[in-house]
Amino acid sequence: MYRIGSSERADLPLAVVIGAGAMGMAIARRLAQQHRVLLADINGPHVEDRVSAMRGEGCDVTGIVCDVTSLPSVQALASTVAEKGGLGVLAHVAGLSPSLGDFRSIMRVNLRGAALVAEALLPLARQGSAAILIASLAAHNFTPSDEVIEILHKPTADDLAERLERALGLAAATPQMAYVYSKWGMLSLVRRSTANWGARGARIVSLSPGLIATTQGALEFQKSEGKRRMFLLSPLKREGTMLEIADAVEFLASPRASFISGTDLLVDGGLSSALSPK
Repeated sequence: MYRIGSSERADLPLAVVIGAGAMGMAIARRLAQQHRVLLADINGPHVEDRVSAMRGEGCDVTGIVCDVTSLPSVQALASTVAEKGGLGVLAHVAGLSPSLGDFRSIMRVNLRGAALVAEALLPLARQGSAAILIASLAAHNFTPSDEVIEILHKPTADDLAERLERALGLAAATPQMAYVYSKWGMLSLVRRSTANWGARGARIVSLSPGLIATTQGALEFQKSEGKRRMFLLSPLKREGTMLEIADAVEFLASPRASFISGTDLLVDGGLSSALSPK
């Protein structure tokens, strides 16, 4: 079970972290305190580098290249999870901000990718497993049309992005709106998946960060006057930190959150309330 000179912990449950960006790494390091970690990212050299760094810090971690928009790639991820004994925790962090993709790519990565991963790993969940999908404050205080909701309720469809683009029209199919629709779809996915996860004694939740100090967030501040206005409305007058998001993920993944499922946790410093005080 153990190898001298290694930090391998075969006795620990497996945490699958999707996305090896800055926030994903903060979450991976936190979960590594109580889990073996499987770190997945589309960028092979990057995930290898991050795995090496975590191993140097004493974590039991392995890496895998995974394109969440590709069903075969996600199925390969699921096979690896099965080989490692099944799912303890899923933290799905991977996503594109409006500055990092066009309408279709954002929908495919943010919503279809999350849905494919959750669907593929569900059969590997067991009593006490938890799936945590990182959504966004942007999905709150917003309700799509019935036509759009019908499309978003089929998030694993191959033509998800194309159908939504046609329904909205090209003028409205912007990267900014793709981000909002994709995160709204994620909240809906969690609510509609609760019974299936519960049948396995497992939980699924979403977590919606507000303004968080990340590299992607800084890029959005540069390009979005609306985001700068939101910062001025923030009750706490600061951005949140990635460590605060890791705190929330750690809680949701733990037995302390054992009766929390099918809902969303807003971690936004009260900004949602400030934007919609009624």
